[in-house]
Amino acid sequence: MRYKVVPPVRDRAFLAAAQRALPLVPGTVEDCCLRIVDETAAPSRDAAREYLTFLQALELAEETPRGFRRRRVDADEADLADAFERRVFGASELLDALRESGSLTVDEAFDGMREHVPRWERDRHTDWEAEWLERTERLLEWSVAFGLAARDGDRYRSMDR
Repeated sequence: MRYKVVPPVRDRAFLAAAQRALPLVPGTVEDCCLRIVDETAAPSRDAAREYLTFLQALELAEETPRGFRRRRVDADEADLADAFERRVFGASELLDALRESGSLTVDEAFDGMREHVPRWERDRHTDWEAEWLERTERLLEWSVAFGLAARDGDRYRSMDR
């Protein structure tokens, strides 16, 4: 499964704090989001929900029939780059384009992502291009945070591992 949510970029320390905020015994979405807000700089419950979903994508949290819980994985040692590329929608396509071209601006990366945006996503948003341009920029910034790309001014380049 690939997750679509791409929250604003934060550092590994934020992700580790958000993961630590989650209970080991499954809790409700509301409880988990409140914990993330209380323990991190997440500005709201809605933002915390995005980070909770992102933690799932990065394999730092999991959903059980009884709610969400923290996985017993150290965020500092986890291969977040691998999980990001495999499990976040658009990440592998974007990274492939970066590897192929050498470097891209956000606009160039979005032009390459355009064909991968599902029809239902285009129909879902009044201005789907603005939505996906922002999502593309967030994907690029997370790629930098996970060491998959580097930023040189307004261009991003691949950092093949």
